Amino acid sequence: MLNWGQSQFGGDSMELAITIFVLNALYISINTFRTMLVVKGHRYLAPIVAVVEELIYVMALAIALQHIDSKLNIAAYAIGFGVGIYIGIIIEDRIALGYVNFQVTVQIDPNNPMHEHSEELPEILREKGYGVTVSHADGRSGPRLVLSILAPRKAERRLMEQIKEISPDAFIMVQEPIELSGGFWSKEVDKRYHKANKNS
Repeated sequence: MLNWGQSQFGGDSMELAITIFVLNALYISINTFRTMLVVKGHRYLAPIVAVVEELIYVMALAIALQHIDSKLNIAAYAIGFGVGIYIGIIIEDRIALGYVNFQVTVQIDPNNPMHEHSEELPEILREKGYGVTVSHADGRSGPRLVLSILAPRKAERRLMEQIKEISPDAFIMVQEPIELSGGFWSKEVDKRYHKANKNS
């Protein structure tokens, strides 16, 4: 029978509460990260992370259940849960796995200062290492450029800022593709993006 924590700690000790908090925060952060891996289709990495996750879960649950009568331990378990979710989101955001596809619609109007550089936007973004496909469209108030831009997800915020600098009123929709095949494919995007931004 598992008896982790039974002999090492007293039922109401602060040391035990901290142990429960740390283990549960660690478990939930890994659980959150693993869930995001599953959603993004990382079919090999997700099971490996799940093994570590469950080992920590068994230890945390065994200790918590042996001392469930303590309000301090219950609070530590609950707070660890919330903190773990936050940490998991931060970890995934920092690692930023995968790619994003921006669909950007900009108005073409050389006589309007807000739109005078719209036609230059595709080439400016290509020089910064992004894969850009351009098509022309007609909107209610005139011609438009529709850009499909593939970028590493870690570049999402920077790309958004760069588009807004050139075309402040651009309509931007961001999607996260699950699979990429053919065309200006992912490894080439990574290589060109890092080459263009290595000194920035």
